[in-house]
Amino acid sequence: MKAKVLIVDDDTSMCELLADGLVQHGYEARWNANPHEALAQLAEHAFDVVLTDINMRDMNGLELCQKATEAHPELPVIVITAFGSMETAVQAIRAGAYDFITKPFDIDVVAIAIERAVKHSVLTREVQRLQRAVDESRRFDELLGASPAMKEVYDLLERVGESESTVLVSGESGTGKELVARALHENSSRRDKPFIKVNCAAIPKDLMESELFGHERGAFTGAVGSKPGRFELASGGTLFLDEIGSIPVEMQVKLLRALQESEFERVGGVKTIRVDVRLVAATNSDLKREIAAGAFREDLYYRLNVVPIRLPALRERAQDIPLLTLHFIQKFNARLKKSVDGIEPQALTVLAGYPWPGNIRELENVIERAVLFSDQIQIRTEDLPGEIRGMSGPPSSTPSPPATLSAAQLSDGLKEQVKAAMSRLERELIVRALDQTHGNVTHAARLLKISRKGLQLKMKELNLRERDDAKEL
Repeated sequence: MKAKVLIVDDDTSMCELLADGLVQHGYEARWNANPHEALAQLAEHAFDVVLTDINMRDMNGLELCQKATEAHPELPVIVITAFGSMETAVQAIRAGAYDFITKPFDIDVVAIAIERAVKHSVLTREVQRLQRAVDESRRFDELLGASPAMKEVYDLLERVGESESTVLVSGESGTGKELVARALHENSSRRDKPFIKVNCAAIPKDLMESELFGHERGAFTGAVGSKPGRFELASGGTLFLDEIGSIPVEMQVKLLRALQESEFERVGGVKTIRVDVRLVAATNSDLKREIAAGAFREDLYYRLNVVPIRLPALRERAQDIPLLTLHFIQKFNARLKKSVDGIEPQALTVLAGYPWPGNIRELENVIERAVLFSDQIQIRTEDLPGEIRGMSGPPSSTPSPPATLSAAQLSDGLKEQVKAAMSRLERELIVRALDQTHGNVTHAARLLKISRKGLQLKMKELNLRERDDAKEL
């Protein structure tokens, strides 16, 4: 698709000349000799770049640049300024111009500047899209993703967050089931009460009842005092039972009663304890298969599965990988005191094509390692583990964007654009001044209104050697 350029200059012949030249370079070019009409044209039609002259009668290019960038922050504006107008070029950059071109100019130079501006605009929009996705996901703490599968999860969380219904979260290991449980808690009226997590797979079978319901003193060897269970500790709040399928069958009856009646007795106790608990359970196993095998009670399954939420595997939402990668780079930059700015396109393509058996947890570990050992500005393909580079195939979802950048990186990038633009202008002015003075550094310094020593230092900084025929007066 051709990039659209709007040319603004009150010299119609210059507009036509520029438009014809840009069309030959493959751009779609329109022009307007009236700056006020040009601003209205920007509001009605989408353009990729604005090219404007500085000196115009009704409105100068600086004012147009400022108004255009205020109304369309993502739209790059390139200004055309007369040779030797250093101060005007600086003012243009401060007014929001992306770049500037000095007269007289070559149409090839203009085309190259526009190509850079278009790429910059695409990158800016992508960063903004990723940041919007991050901001949207922030509603649910660290749950991140803008894919349709994750949006379905967000919709469910919003709908059931304030309810008291039991939720069963299913998904492969590493997909973020605990994050979903925490999001349900934080988006409910119980957010100021306890959130108690129990990893059922990590509790020995003979201690399961005591962990869940507590025990009285002397209930078993080593019970030197009374101890409340996780149900009591979670009263008023949320109890998260992770890996619910690991609970022994004999304990499942007691768990079912506690859920149905909201009451139980401690191990070794006779007093019935009533609690107010909202239960969220999670599993990475197929509970229906466990029921068929006699390892899980069907009645407990239906009591838990009031609101089912399935978390997709990362390979099912590969389009979220750039967003997750951005998040983890920022996270580990802060934790490891590093300054990795992003990830190279080729490396991002490798990540998008890998099947991720360990899901988000595996991606997080990979990015932590890459940030830790990277000695470059961006993560490269060689910074990724060999098994990922070797197993990566075609991305299974929407192609990844060309790069992933943080908002801070975008800001730094804009500063670099200004710095680079200033260097280009300084170099061009010095070269032209030396040409006009036939290499006489003293006369060139006077023409540029700087000291001879200052010019020599600037020439050294810009790697400009004095000409062999240069004369010092």
